[in-house]
Amino acid sequence: MLASTPYETDGNEIYRQSFAIIRSESDLSEFTADQAQVAVRMIHAAGQTDLSRDIAFSPGLVPAARGALAAGAPIITDVTMVSTGVTRRRLPADNDVLCLLNDPRTAELAQRLGTTRSAAAVELWAPRLDGAVVAIGNAPTALFHLLDWIEEDPNRPRPSAIIGIPVGFVGAAESKAELGERAEYLGTQYLTVHGRRGGSAITCAALNALATEQEILS
Repeated sequence: MLASTPYETDGNEIYRQSFAIIRSESDLSEFTADQAQVAVRMIHAAGQTDLSRDIAFSPGLVPAARGALAAGAPIITDVTMVSTGVTRRRLPADNDVLCLLNDPRTAELAQRLGTTRSAAAVELWAPRLDGAVVAIGNAPTALFHLLDWIEEDPNRPRPSAIIGIPVGFVGAAESKAELGERAEYLGTQYLTVHGRRGGSAITCAALNALATEQEILS
């Protein structure tokens, strides 16, 4: 029998060592302390220390998202992979985490609108959208549709923050660029990862970091 390589077994110590390595290898100089805490968790989820160069925050994103969550605002997501990845014990107000992708109305609405189910589900967010924290970690169409939907009518509800980190080769980079260009005009804060990289794991990591200032929960 081959000898096993010694490995760390304490979960919190693994986190501590991982975050220390990330802080030593990543360029976090462009971030505030609060932004860096969020970025470190995102980098940890990606396993890529160069992710820091593509992470972009609007100036008020961290206080807006944390304030909204502390006040009990819901988290609204585009896919179940994001909603199930939220660590509930980190949430400050036992916040609702909603995903309407599989709502019975979504498929018919997608067919009528001629778009994806992820984008169509955005139409169903309206009753809970005002002041919410939106997290889009998969579908560029959902991010495009959300931005267009808000802009169509100045009386429509606005989320407090949009974490827009869809992944892919078709529309992902473009949708995130539009988020950065349009968020201020639309009256919301944003966090994104420019380019093709993104996905549910990075998006969940951002949410979990924003949910509490405490970096590690034992």
